[in-house]
Amino acid sequence: MNEKPFELNYILASCMYGTTALAEIVPEVAKTGSERIDIWPRVHGDQREQVESMGNDAFAALLEFHGVGLGISTRFDLGPFGLAEEMAFCQEFGASLIVTGSKGPKDLTGEELRVAVVDFAEALKPHIAAAEKHGITISIENHSSALIESPDSMKWLIEFTDSPHLGIALAPYHLPDDAELVAQLIEDLGSGLALFYAWQHGMGCHEKLPKAQELMQLPGRGTLDFAPILAALKNINYTGWTEIFMHPVPRGIPILDTTTAVTVEINRARRYLDELAQSA
Repeated sequence: MNEKPFELNYILASCMYGTTALAEIVPEVAKTGSERIDIWPRVHGDQREQVESMGNDAFAALLEFHGVGLGISTRFDLGPFGLAEEMAFCQEFGASLIVTGSKGPKDLTGEELRVAVVDFAEALKPHIAAAEKHGITISIENHSSALIESPDSMKWLIEFTDSPHLGIALAPYHLPDDAELVAQLIEDLGSGLALFYAWQHGMGCHEKLPKAQELMQLPGRGTLDFAPILAALKNINYTGWTEIFMHPVPRGIPILDTTTAVTVEINRARRYLDELAQSA
């Protein structure tokens, strides 16, 4: 019997379309091979604020009309200890992840880093318990200049929290441009990997660059080889979401000039990833 090909489960990041209206973004979800959406607040988008403005009932109706579900609420603005109300919002809409950042000292290594991660894990415990009651997972992104940045910090956080309701949102952008390192980290995280950002460093995202260079953050455009990464995702039987992602300069604008162009570019990256997944 032939082994079933490995497939990625995509989710669409609303902020890829900047501050475009949700009424224009939600119809694009299915076009990108996704069934669910990840909504972002300012400064990267403003779709979370749009939901507040239109009301939950209108948002639910918009999603239902287009056959789309809410999968993730990204709330770096709230931080890991301010998610109580967002957990209730996610539960209402059937979303299973809240993505946020870590809190604690930065630029640590070795034993100092391990101790700081222990402290952060301990502080997270009541929030993880609340997440469990709401049926969601708190997903911590590895972000530059943060406590949870390095592979060791991510692995320790998963070890010290030891809960299916706390995971890592893995962003290769914030790691060395080393596919084997990222692949090994994926295998080390295993079931602790809650979200995979299909995102590489490319030419960076802090200075305005020609568009072709800015787009090098996307899979298939920069130098990062995603083949070993896809193989690692297959090896751990990863069934979580993959989010094709990049940051434009300045934040809050679409990655390209039109909604159609953004969707076309996401689909180009998706084809690249799907071809690798088929051979993983």
